[in-house]
Amino acid sequence: MAITTIDPKTALVVIDLQNGITAMPGAPVPTAEVIKNSVELAQAFRERGLPVVLVNVTFAADGADVMPGRTDQGAGGRQFPEGWDRIIADLDGHEADIRVTKRNWSAFYGTNLDLQLRRRGVTQIVLTGIATSIGVESTARVAHEHGYHVTVATDAVTDSDADAHQNSVERIFPRLAENGTTAEILAALPAAG
Repeated sequence: MAITTIDPKTALVVIDLQNGITAMPGAPVPTAEVIKNSVELAQAFRERGLPVVLVNVTFAADGADVMPGRTDQGAGGRQFPEGWDRIIADLDGHEADIRVTKRNWSAFYGTNLDLQLRRRGVTQIVLTGIATSIGVESTARVAHEHGYHVTVATDAVTDSDADAHQNSVERIFPRLAENGTTAEILAALPAAG
């Protein structure tokens, strides 16, 4: 299904394009392409005075704020290198951008993202980032549940697992969002004001 429209009050929400995550290879979309397309969308949104939200994930050094709960993969207990959670330089440095730091999969849970969007009158979000089946999909689900129109830039999201990515794009996102390429989203954006 094609993108029907981009609302006049739409925000770009970029999920976890930070040093430690973008250092990993993406599948099936190369991480470098996700970065390039996200940067292009961010520039277009900024030129139009539309909000750009840069989301990163991080945890306290002692792991006290890591998501609790037993899982088959275990709690992790990983140590992260200094700077792993910093937004990549290609996107950073724009004072008007909204910053959201999360400690869960969704950019909405435990953050002020919904408040930031609603105070700006945002009715739609365009999602980019990594990982398609985790942070992007979780954020899309909650945005849909909160009543936002959701659009996913399918060539600006990727995963560490190509099958997980395809499942999200082919089975989950069509139930939550409209999907399109960066070029299709750019073509549908309202003119710069």
